[in-house]
Amino acid sequence: MFSNELIRGTLKTIIMQLLSETDKMYGYELSKVVKERTKDKIVLTEGALYPILHKLEKDRLVTVTFEMVGNRTRKYYALTESGKNSSKVKRNELFDFMETLSAFMNPKTSVQCTH
Repeated sequence: MFSNELIRGTLKTIIMQLLSETDKMYGYELSKVVKERTKDKIVLTEGALYPILHKLEKDRLVTVTFEMVGNRTRKYYALTESGKNSSKVKRNELFDFMETLSAFMNPKTSVQCTH
């Protein structure tokens, strides 16, 4: 597992990336997919996930819908058009940051990431 310090700045981008790949997702589903894809190296806690989702909603980057699943209501999140555009920008920014960090950490063998 990575330190919270390393993960903190990428969580919004990670969440937006997942939402850009699907029509909609609910909170637990987002945290489960992140955990699976990262082989347990990134674990999204409720305390980290929901403030980001609420901020995305406040900024109108996601919409929220409610659906009955069994006998309970499930809250789904989906990117708005503005959210889709922002997701692309955040993704490209992260790739650029990774390239820059890689070049800094390995000045003799600069690794190129493709986006």
